[in-house]
Amino acid sequence: MKLETLETFVVGNPPPRHGGRYFIIIRLRTACGISGVGEIYNATFGPDVCCAMAQDMFARQFEGADPHNIETLFRKSYGAGFTQRPDVSVMGVFSGLEMACWDIIGKAADKPIYDLLGGKVNERLRSYSYIYPPSGDVYPDPDLPNAYNNAEIAAEVAVSMVEQGFTAVKFDPAGPFSIFDGRQPRLADISLSVDFCKRIRDAVGDKADLLFGTHGQFTVSGAKRLARALEPFDPLWFEEPIPPENPSDMAQVAAFTSIPVAAGERLCTKHEFARLLETNAASILQINSGRVGGLLEAKKIAAMAETRSAQIAPHLYCGPIVAAANIQIATCSPNFLILESIGTFDGPYMSAVKGGITWEEGYVIPPTAPGLGIELNDAAISELPYTDNLLHLEMAQAPVTP
Repeated sequence: MKLETLETFVVGNPPPRHGGRYFIIIRLRTACGISGVGEIYNATFGPDVCCAMAQDMFARQFEGADPHNIETLFRKSYGAGFTQRPDVSVMGVFSGLEMACWDIIGKAADKPIYDLLGGKVNERLRSYSYIYPPSGDVYPDPDLPNAYNNAEIAAEVAVSMVEQGFTAVKFDPAGPFSIFDGRQPRLADISLSVDFCKRIRDAVGDKADLLFGTHGQFTVSGAKRLARALEPFDPLWFEEPIPPENPSDMAQVAAFTSIPVAAGERLCTKHEFARLLETNAASILQINSGRVGGLLEAKKIAAMAETRSAQIAPHLYCGPIVAAANIQIATCSPNFLILESIGTFDGPYMSAVKGGITWEEGYVIPPTAPGLGIELNDAAISELPYTDNLLHLEMAQAPVTP
């Protein structure tokens, strides 16, 4: 079996654009006619540049190779150009190609990928989603009350999510995200964060865990101040309390608070996650299959975490192909905690694919179809161009001041 061709697609995410502005999707095909799909989670460069990176990596490392040779393909890509170090762009591109290889391998074996990575451990996968504005608008007017800045509205949405079946809800009201983080939280941001936790806890009781996100905004001392204020509400996690560069600094926060620290959405390869574990910086690892280095690398990270009593909570703020890959890893990992979903995996978010993701009363049911269990909808993709020049996600370009 040899890899023969690569197709790339930049898919505009239809409104309300939960999961990002666009998805970078690829399809590999073998000389014997088996195709596999993957997704690149690379937000640093424009999507067309990322597609060009994928074409270059395919031509240099993948074309003519046997898709089963994942370890060799990883080493060739990881060491290309005399690098041999974690690189989020390289690993984002590699992740999409590797994911497609596993899809091919599963189809050739007529097995879901989780059966080839240790077998099914979890019959169903607990899931959570963000508290989005009831209007569905992912970018509401920040000057108007909405679920991102108004605790009362957020609590109402949380109740509706619990009624749907969710047993965990995520929110991040601690202020705008800036390229100049970390900083001290403003007193108003601490007060708003406490109000969110209090109102949501009062509204849902013990029916749902609270997942508190920060996106790495704070200094160590600032994160400690915020954590101390949130502890009475017993969140399931305090997510990425400081920027991701220094695990030893994050470890100071983890040692200070009783709230478990979760981190990893911006990290790639086992090497970066090993530093989280070695320093006790996080006990919940948020691997993203479209960035971390692919499915085999994610499985290695899950295994490393298992040796340190840490759990995995696969991260998702991209498209449905990464979602399908996360599900495969979660299904075969004994230290799986919870899976990020985009709502209930329905509606416009799933427009680019055929074959759905089964979500039932707060849980994802692992697929039994071979490979990833999902295919591209070419007709729909042709109707979903991305015509803007904004990146998948963007942060505020100025410092946050009191």
